Amino acid sequence: MDRIELQGMVFSGRHGVRPAEREHAQEFRVDVELDSDLVQAGRSDRVEDTVDYRRVRAIAKEVVEGESVQLIETLASRIAERVLDLDRVVAVSVRIAKRPESMRPIEAAAVQIRRARE
Repeated sequence: MDRIELQGMVFSGRHGVRPAEREHAQEFRVDVELDSDLVQAGRSDRVEDTVDYRRVRAIAKEVVEGESVQLIETLASRIAERVLDLDRVVAVSVRIAKRPESMRPIEAAAVQIRRARE
């Protein structure tokens, strides 16, 4: 199986367990890896034969910049579910990281999940 990776997408959102995290926007770093058969796309050189990266990025942006949630696990799950609904996507891995003010100094608090079609 082939893989498409979108690394280092950065969006602003209001997510966290503490009220202050939901009051003030924070930066969230999102990486998405998806498994798909890219043989036809490699032969045809047509975007219609692959997964459109712009759509995957738009999904991540909509979720992170959308409704406030407490857990980054929830954000990762929502992104994964929507990406997995795209044609040609067999499995997806989503990593989300943030730097919570209350935990500094810390490089990041992150989760990574993987979902696959049943």
